[in-house]
Amino acid sequence: MNTLLRCGVALATLAPALFSIPASAADWGPTKPVRFIVGFPPGGATDLVARFLQPKLAASLGNQVIVDNRPGANGVISMQILSRSEPDGHSVGMSHIGSMVVSPAIQKTGYDPIKDFTHLGMLVSLQNMLIVHPSVPAKNLAEFIASAKSQPGKINYATSGIGSPGHLAMALLESMTGAQMNHVPYKGGGPAVTDLIAGHIPSFMAVISTAVPHVQSGKARALGVTGGKRAEAVPDVPTIAEAGVKGYLAINWYGLSAAPKTPPAIIARLNREFNAALNAPDVVKQLKERGIDAAPGTGADYVKFIRAETERWVPVIRKARIEAN
Repeated sequence: MNTLLRCGVALATLAPALFSIPASAADWGPTKPVRFIVGFPPGGATDLVARFLQPKLAASLGNQVIVDNRPGANGVISMQILSRSEPDGHSVGMSHIGSMVVSPAIQKTGYDPIKDFTHLGMLVSLQNMLIVHPSVPAKNLAEFIASAKSQPGKINYATSGIGSPGHLAMALLESMTGAQMNHVPYKGGGPAVTDLIAGHIPSFMAVISTAVPHVQSGKARALGVTGGKRAEAVPDVPTIAEAGVKGYLAINWYGLSAAPKTPPAIIARLNREFNAALNAPDVVKQLKERGIDAAPGTGADYVKFIRAETERWVPVIRKARIEAN
């Protein structure tokens, strides 16, 4: 066999292998609409963040990005759907402290928060805000806590669900102040804030982005934010630590996850496009106006963060005896 013929045979043998090599991150692109699964109803903070990012992602990925709201069980239902999705990059989901830390600690979720997903990175960090209906007599946090102490278990407070960031934030507040209140869980921030504005429930530990418009319009009164610094969107609202509960801190966060075993090339492309969307000036502005901070990063860093948050919050969950329905 001459040299030229041998080369031809070799190339023919290699051809199937060459065509089976996964596309690079630069080459991969969605061949159908990308489903962005959100575990809460429209109107809440998770949905808001997804819809801020949606047009940027559709443009950069060259295909539709559809926000798919799948509420229930503090985000668990949405993550169950994601864990069973095809690992082809056409389904991503918004994971958060409730679905990644709290729910796995208090119930059988059907998934391992680390092993059963391919995590792409953090999306945003944000504070919670304790708000009350304008008819509530308490004008500040100290008065609210004093009122709660004077009538243990009588003051109702809403959250977006059992084990939600708001539930954790209130459990920590009760633990640090000795106040006892009555938790009323909703299926999301949207329905909860609607009931607060209507006067059906007096207080709500809300994700800040849900609360800000209503505080600014005067439909709700803010008593404090849960982070380590005041929020730019509402600079006159003190932190809960400033308002008298020294050492208090409860930060909320959302990250991005995909189906298990999603190929690295796909993950790299999605990570790059989501980070670019988070860094876009108009998106940063939209987020800041709602008190949300963009927090782009890597999948490895996000996994480390989930582990650290688990170590921090599980003792609080145990002490508060938070249990699933």
